[in-house]
Amino acid sequence: MMEALLSIFIFLISYLFIMLEKVNRALVALTGGVLMLITGIYDWNDAFYSFIDWHTITLLFSMMLLVSITQRTGFFEYIAFKMAENVRGEPVRLFITISCLTAVSSALLDNVTSVLLFVPVLLNITRMLSLPAFPYLLGVIFSCNIGGTATLIGDPPNIMIGQAVEHFTFLSFIIHLGPVVILIFAVNLALMLFLFRSRFQSANRMDINWENLSEGYNLKKTPLLYKSMTILCLTITGFLLHPVLHVDLTTIAVSGALLLLLLSDKDLDTEEIFREVEWLTLFFFMGLFILVGGLETTGVIDEIAKGIIWLTEGDLPKTAIMILWVSGIASGLVDNIPFVAAMIPVIREFQDFGMLNLDPLWWSLALGACLGGNGTLLGASANVVVAGIAASKGEGISFMKFLKYGFSVVILSLFISTIYIIFRYLIPFSGSLTRAYF
Repeated sequence: MMEALLSIFIFLISYLFIMLEKVNRALVALTGGVLMLITGIYDWNDAFYSFIDWHTITLLFSMMLLVSITQRTGFFEYIAFKMAENVRGEPVRLFITISCLTAVSSALLDNVTSVLLFVPVLLNITRMLSLPAFPYLLGVIFSCNIGGTATLIGDPPNIMIGQAVEHFTFLSFIIHLGPVVILIFAVNLALMLFLFRSRFQSANRMDINWENLSEGYNLKKTPLLYKSMTILCLTITGFLLHPVLHVDLTTIAVSGALLLLLLSDKDLDTEEIFREVEWLTLFFFMGLFILVGGLETTGVIDEIAKGIIWLTEGDLPKTAIMILWVSGIASGLVDNIPFVAAMIPVIREFQDFGMLNLDPLWWSLALGACLGGNGTLLGASANVVVAGIAASKGEGISFMKFLKYGFSVVILSLFISTIYIIFRYLIPFSGSLTRAYF
């Protein structure tokens, strides 16, 4: 009991300092993690082998290397210019275009990879057109988390649920989550356009001389361009073929990064490439994983999951809605991966107590965990990555400023999801929804 209270105290204090932003986020998270170790909540072996998600860290590291090398060819600047030219610098059209591209990319790839590819391009566009970066960065974060909800590989919670439920296929996620994701994305897009209408209207870029401007955004047609583009395309293709190849996403990313480093060794200084990696972002993730691991070790997350069952008394409709909202709110405060890991065995136990149709619970968990990531700057891996890249370019996103918009987006998303779950699963199939008695 004392260990649980201590882990909660350390987590809340660390979270408070992260919100206040008086000290570097990575330092706060790592300090909180070390305090968990000093107080004996767990040891280094647990921290390194159980709680730090090295797959996520390595995937991020590999994609940062790929993007860093490709960026030296002028490719991202060129794409940024062409995108801006295509919409003629019109802020609203640009916002809609980048949001749609991010959402689709996050559904086909994973959301972290998507933001690593799009954010450098986006920052180049906003700088080029003297537009405020914040609305567009916010649009990318919200779009990637919403878009990633639609498929099995889009967000880690979906991958975990897909592995836990044998009859769920890649197509199952698209059929069951795709319709509500499209609706939520459209509503979110309209909401963002309304909230930032004054910033978009005040920025008129129709008078730009695109022909003269294009001279500064030409591709550097060197061997490095063809090498980096080939490897980048092969890596993305590997992500898309992940369900067929049965090769881990991290393995694909590492292979792509190492191959490009080997091929570009004579063109670039490898040590300089490694220095350009967003190390603060990676160490922040490590600290955050260790912090949340303390809550997992002391059973705090598991107690939250069991509390849901106790409150709903095993009634499936109530349980489905509560799982949706609790996972949505919880995923905004802590990383959604350990919460989903704790919920999976709990949901499986429901079948032993008389529930014949568990699918509404699985879809509620997927929607809540993925969409809830938009709640705070720490709610999803993609959020932290975007914030790290933006900060390195002088476009930092504050925790409270993000919360102001993110909380509203999550509440609206969960409300729409609630209606969807009720009308698609709970009303049409009410005859098969059996109460579980404890």
